[in-house]
Amino acid sequence: MNAVPPTRRSRLLYAGPDRAPARAQMRAVGFTEEDLERPVVAVAHSWTETMPCNHTHRMLAEEVKKGVRAAGGTPMEINTVAVSDVVTMGTEGMRTSLVSRDLIADSLELVARGHMFDAMVTVVGCDKTIPAAAMAHARLDIPGVILYSGAMAPGRFDGRDVTLAEVFEAVGAHAAGRMSDADLTRLERRACPGAGACGGQYTANTMAMAMEFLGLSPLGSAGPPAADTRRREWAVRAGRLAVEAWASGRTPRTLLGRAAFRNAVVAGAATAGSTNLVLHLLAIAREAGVPLDLADFDTYSARTPVITDLKPFGRRTAVDLDRAGGTALVARRLVGAGLVDGTTPTVTGRTLGEEAGEAEEEPGQDVVAEVARPLSPSGALLVLYGSLAPEGAVVKATPHVRPVHTGPARVFDCEEDAMAAVQSGAIRPGDVVVIRYEGPRGGPGMREMLGVTAAIVGRGLGESVALVTDGRFSGATRGLMVGHLAPEAAVGGPIAHVRDGDVVTVDLPGRRVGLDVTAEELAARAAGWRAPEPRYRHGVMAKYRALVGSASHGAVTAVDVVDRGSGGGRADGAEGTDGYGHVTAGGARMGDGEESADA
Repeated sequence: MNAVPPTRRSRLLYAGPDRAPARAQMRAVGFTEEDLERPVVAVAHSWTETMPCNHTHRMLAEEVKKGVRAAGGTPMEINTVAVSDVVTMGTEGMRTSLVSRDLIADSLELVARGHMFDAMVTVVGCDKTIPAAAMAHARLDIPGVILYSGAMAPGRFDGRDVTLAEVFEAVGAHAAGRMSDADLTRLERRACPGAGACGGQYTANTMAMAMEFLGLSPLGSAGPPAADTRRREWAVRAGRLAVEAWASGRTPRTLLGRAAFRNAVVAGAATAGSTNLVLHLLAIAREAGVPLDLADFDTYSARTPVITDLKPFGRRTAVDLDRAGGTALVARRLVGAGLVDGTTPTVTGRTLGEEAGEAEEEPGQDVVAEVARPLSPSGALLVLYGSLAPEGAVVKATPHVRPVHTGPARVFDCEEDAMAAVQSGAIRPGDVVVIRYEGPRGGPGMREMLGVTAAIVGRGLGESVALVTDGRFSGATRGLMVGHLAPEAAVGGPIAHVRDGDVVTVDLPGRRVGLDVTAEELAARAAGWRAPEPRYRHGVMAKYRALVGSASHGAVTAVDVVDRGSGGGRADGAEGTDGYGHVTAGGARMGDGEESADA
């Protein structure tokens, strides 16, 4: 890792006689001349009352600012937006969720560039805020820390721990007459006892763990629940770390090498994490200029055992993992087995292996298994190809999921129609539910399908029905559910040409998702296909649709600009396209233009 001397970009705004107007404005906010002579650290967050995930962000921001000041910096608090996946699930509002990832990244980048911060701490919580922060930090390449605000404690229902996933599945059980109105209401009232993100190894906790294995967050910082007092301590430490990283020249791209991304993929596979990890790591790698392909996820997952007993794969919650020893214990197991590279640098200035070596394991814990005695011999993240997904598709295949399913297609052009069919009892054992025009461009926004998948499970069809879609899934989804099919229907991908009754096969050992239709018949159908009219003709959704690329490359809103003299682009100097005409290369960064390290 090549450290560079600290640079005071903020001096361009606040130093010298010519900048008196800027200083006058900042005095009105309460900053002194002395404040503006110190390194200025942005403290970014997504506080909102639209969800519990980010509800502690204002409080944590105050603690981060204490740490910045204690280390000799000047904090400036900024904020951005967030969209709740849970609240919007199954509605038109869910189309905005993935859109918000790129919008959050853009807004953080924009303010940081405009106000020339010397460093940045970003407090994250709900699903899209985490990858968005990483994308922004990688673009800007200024020293900083990403701090997760923590998971929600589990609720208690009929003597067992429950999370939001159980509520979604209860909706299906209720529709099937297997749960009463009173019990559904009781569960609704008990599932979410306080602030924090959903408490299984769903998307938020999967991505928070990935931030630690990438080196952008301190190892162990994701563990304490949102309501735990240790959250304040981690926030203060994050503020200090940001100033220390600035002083030592530790920038994101000195941390984000190929090995760091491999570590993050392995951590996700070892914990049976969310399939959204694939989409988001591809996007982050692109911003960092590090080559990462869809096939890499299958390669790394195939040789990684599952070692955590976490929902939805297993029985335990994020709070249980924290008690057992947290992500540091997971890291110690994986480093010890040689499955992750312990020499990769982290934002603390120490290596991942050094941080993992300090893990404290709770005696008798049963959440994190030994690598030699895993819960499953290989990871759960598989990449499938075939006549339905020439560019790839993603599935989370736990040992409980049947390896092969062949059945007739039940085709729906939107999630709502599929949900109505499931809830009315129209879906039968053996069926393959096909939901299309829900991809990045077709949605637009690539909606998560937790409502439909949970309803299938809740109605008792989880072991007999498969689902394939060009949309995506919540981290809480379980069952044989194949998502991210690419090319998507909206650009004429094969899924657009499936008809009711066509035989679809999902073959996990063979890594195949195929359609039992001849190539000639498929070509004839394609010849008569016309793209549907876009759902949005103006505003942010139309803009997103025009810019977004394939899920097989992270569904990024790319632009076709490559500055070969700035140090941007892929770390290996290569470039390509994502099937949408977008150049797959990293963008220019805010820093000094040095090439990123491949740790």
